[in-house]
Amino acid sequence: MKPHDQKDAERLEKKENYGFPPWLFRHRELVEALENAEPLGIPTLTNRINHLHFTESPLFVHLRNYRYCNSILLKAHPDPFMGKALFCRWSKETPSGLNFSDYELLHLIIEDGQSMVVIPGSPENLTEKGFLFRVASQAFSVGKRQARRYAGNEVSVELIQSGIVATGRLLDFSHVGFRVSITSEISDSNKWFNIEASVTIQLRYLNEVVLSANCRCVRKEGVMGNLEVVLAPAQEKISRYKKRQFRNHRQCLLPPPVLTFFHPLLNKQVRLAVSDISTSGFSVYETPQESLLLQGMIIPELTIEFFGALQLRCSAQVLYRLEDQKGIRCGITILDMDVNSYSRLSHILYNALDPNSHISQRLDLDALWEFLFESGFIYPLKYKIIQSHRNEFKRTYKKLYQQSPEIAKHITYQRHGRIEGHISMVRVYEKAWMIHHHASRKSGGRMAGLKVLKDLMLYLNDMHRLPSANMDYALCYYSPEKKFPDKLFGGFARELREPRGCSLDLFTYYPSTTQCEAIHCPSGWALRECSTRDIWELSQFYSYRSGGLFLDVIGLSSAGSGENKLGSVYKRHGLMRKWHAYSLDYEGRLCAVLILDQSDLGINLSELINSIKVFVIDTDTGILTWNIISFAVGELR
Repeated sequence: MKPHDQKDAERLEKKENYGFPPWLFRHRELVEALENAEPLGIPTLTNRINHLHFTESPLFVHLRNYRYCNSILLKAHPDPFMGKALFCRWSKETPSGLNFSDYELLHLIIEDGQSMVVIPGSPENLTEKGFLFRVASQAFSVGKRQARRYAGNEVSVELIQSGIVATGRLLDFSHVGFRVSITSEISDSNKWFNIEASVTIQLRYLNEVVLSANCRCVRKEGVMGNLEVVLAPAQEKISRYKKRQFRNHRQCLLPPPVLTFFHPLLNKQVRLAVSDISTSGFSVYETPQESLLLQGMIIPELTIEFFGALQLRCSAQVLYRLEDQKGIRCGITILDMDVNSYSRLSHILYNALDPNSHISQRLDLDALWEFLFESGFIYPLKYKIIQSHRNEFKRTYKKLYQQSPEIAKHITYQRHGRIEGHISMVRVYEKAWMIHHHASRKSGGRMAGLKVLKDLMLYLNDMHRLPSANMDYALCYYSPEKKFPDKLFGGFARELREPRGCSLDLFTYYPSTTQCEAIHCPSGWALRECSTRDIWELSQFYSYRSGGLFLDVIGLSSAGSGENKLGSVYKRHGLMRKWHAYSLDYEGRLCAVLILDQSDLGINLSELINSIKVFVIDTDTGILTWNIISFAVGELR
């Protein structure tokens, strides 16, 4: 070890290594420093001992061997204490066969993780079952740490160094280090463990990894099969996600939300007030002495409580710890959260900035229909097409806008309860959401339309990182002759110039009737479900002609079907969603692929997910005519 590393290790051990194993006692200097210790009166001591009895927690007994003059610590459980004599029973962990006549009982010790209480007195009747201890007139508080050390709670440990893995258990921890007992039966574990090399520690609770960190070794001692290691985390900065140029605004709410969770290393409930919060995470403050949050620690289930009423659940991870004038500022990121909870969180934050912004709130359907007609979103030609199915549309919209399914979300801008702007999106494929229904009232100008669009972009900025959201892609259909969407969506894609980041694909839209032009299948032509080879050939064609993302968005499986996971989610809400891929070939030659999208009427007012998409692959021979395509479409309707 380098000189400065040795000095750091000694400093850390001196400050932080006041944890007590159930055997050797290494810090006799603490007991010898009683003359400078803070006195502790009998009433306070009585309460401390009775609290140990109530929680069935042990104290430590300091024994010294008459022959070798070395000291050991053993655990004992106290009986209720009334201020004079205290009876203690040995813990089950006490080594069997220990000859107590060889030892002198010096002190009782209470260790709470941050300080140590040394209790002088006179022992009587030291036996294998226990002993009576007559407490002196006062006790002493010594060895106060800068950071409290906590006992590990059924936490298993893996130590990984140069390809060798050792297992053990966590004895105790603080934010500055871990004390670990290695129990794995690896041959010569005491020899292969290199104290000068870094080591990776993985802590598991209930077989789930709750912390993984690179550490340096402060100290190790023991022999093979009973090795104890003290580790200090390297405090490397954690980058959970790719760095972003734009981050959603962090807000300080009053009253502040409260975080509640069971600490995975303590199995104890923790409550912390939030300092600031956004849709990606939050920060909290801790005192250096009572710090519980470890950098890199994963919190499997965390509850965000608003105003003592609304509770949102998520999983989270501690990303950083920074010290400032207020204390230790800990940054926590949200790892996952269900879509409905994310929408409620977004609504609280956006509504706090602008009371007119509403995220997926239950809407008055009469007000929504009035808005869609008045804004011109449902224009006369569109209404002519849907008017005969208006009752089906109403039933579908009731499910989408009043029952809060996780497959559909919307944003509205309202003044005095009147909808001025609206945009929505729906999950249309396994990993893709479609943005649609963007409209605003002419009387409100463009501001409301731009506001809901901006809110949606902020909403997506963090939503796409949540595994539960199933959002790898966002898509939008628009007519290129319409200036605003072409400038916004098309302009972005043209400026980016990276089809694998954002792509444009031009389709021709054709309204089809239930009657097809070709009644009989022409000779040599066949319509069948796509095979794996057909999908492969389609991908080759699309990659050559477009190079974009559309086939990734659809996410066709080898069987060409898409009605499994997402279809079951729709079904749970009384809706239908599925899609299939079909091949149209001539004498064994693939000429076109047809994607049959099916859904309830009205999920999308333009029926873009209740349609057939045709990819014409054979564009050279001319054998594929409109008559043939019309026949294939008619067969699938």
